[in-house]
Amino acid sequence: MKYPIFWPRRAGQSDRREGHSCWPHFLGLLLVLVLVVTGTLLCWPRQEASSRLLTPPPSGLSMTTAETPVSFSPLLTWNPDEEAVCYEMEIFDHRPEHLSEARESPDAIFKTRAIYQNRYNPPLLQIAGDKLGKDPLYWRVRAIDFNGTPYTPFSELAPLYTSPELPLMQAPVLTADFGGRRGETLLYPVYSWVGQSEAASYEVAVYNENPEEHPEAEPIELLASSMAEIYDPEPHYGDTPFYWRVHAFDASGAPLGDWSATRLFRTAPADDWQVAVLGDSISHGGGHFSYSPADFKFSWLHYLDFDAINLSESGDTSGMTLARFDRDVLPFHPQYLLIMTGSNSLRAGEDPDAVISDLEMMRQKCLQNGIRPILLTLPPIHPDNIQHVFDEPTAEDWQDRFAVVNAYIRTQVHIDMALAIEAPDGVLPTEYALDGLHPDANGKALMGAYVNSVWQVVKAQADAELKEAAESAE
Repeated sequence: MKYPIFWPRRAGQSDRREGHSCWPHFLGLLLVLVLVVTGTLLCWPRQEASSRLLTPPPSGLSMTTAETPVSFSPLLTWNPDEEAVCYEMEIFDHRPEHLSEARESPDAIFKTRAIYQNRYNPPLLQIAGDKLGKDPLYWRVRAIDFNGTPYTPFSELAPLYTSPELPLMQAPVLTADFGGRRGETLLYPVYSWVGQSEAASYEVAVYNENPEEHPEAEPIELLASSMAEIYDPEPHYGDTPFYWRVHAFDASGAPLGDWSATRLFRTAPADDWQVAVLGDSISHGGGHFSYSPADFKFSWLHYLDFDAINLSESGDTSGMTLARFDRDVLPFHPQYLLIMTGSNSLRAGEDPDAVISDLEMMRQKCLQNGIRPILLTLPPIHPDNIQHVFDEPTAEDWQDRFAVVNAYIRTQVHIDMALAIEAPDGVLPTEYALDGLHPDANGKALMGAYVNSVWQVVKAQADAELKEAAESAE
């Protein structure tokens, strides 16, 4: 509502205004304006948060008290948000009186957005050494999207009590854990951990035996990473477990702290895998820019009604998938092999006939080795989002290329995965795939559900095809 400074002049009224006749109206209107503006300013942070930041703030923050403190180098945690690309944390050396839940605070003594998990080891010794063990610090966190825009308000301010009597974080904390539930056995593991605040690099060591029980054990593989995650470029399988652990190094390359605890994974042909999945990163797992195949909610195999071993490798073209078929598939000899590859080839401009040839050769290899092949049609992609996230171009006629390959696949025993996620305009919806290529957790759930819905029918078709192939070979 707009309030005029002077009332409108009536017809015939003189331009001359008497002070005693104008001032009562003026003062009254001025008071109204002051009240309106003051109320707006007082309410503005809450209005911004409620109108623009509708998603609830992160919850489940680590809670400490004077009786239950943490060390000077703690691991802070909160409940994960699958829509977050990263998180922003602020730390304070006092409780600010006026703190907006929608804006960064100038009172923070430390802030960072370089947090890609719902866990973080803050550098308290560097930022608040004189306060540690005496007065509490305070911290809060919010979720950030790919464009660097907050999409949740900050959490409530949490007190952070510390004690010099508790041990510092001396090693990375492993977060990847393989083989516990459906879809969690990967031929190409992705190792992830919570890093130490002072670390500049990490080394991952893989063993054939537990180095904690056998200190003399030598690693069969060493991987270096500048981040708290790395994709293993080598397949690992055998009838005994593998073990892995991580060590941090400082900026000078000197070891920092100790080795992490050791974790094992088992990828064994002797486990008689009935179903295997072969493909590229869409099947390997991960999505929403910052989630890897070790985040199993971003794997469509995780949502299947049956277990399957994941033989996929991120970055594959159809030719690369074919090239590793004998090495990666035949040792496991699954009864059913679900094959989905070719998206990387076609979006880069590969001839559809070349992709079809690769798929047909894999299909024939399956039948020759008593394996039932099931081809999966290629889901649509979103070139604009791929360009935005990965800065990679897509062939302009990608839809025509995908259509040719999918038309071939639909003439074979297949699962029409292209129908799993509805795409009204022919491109992968952003709400199901932030990066335009890898469906997010909600998209992967739809893919898994679609496979479940047709599995019994397609399985019977695959059985019949193998039987027919065997009879023809006699």
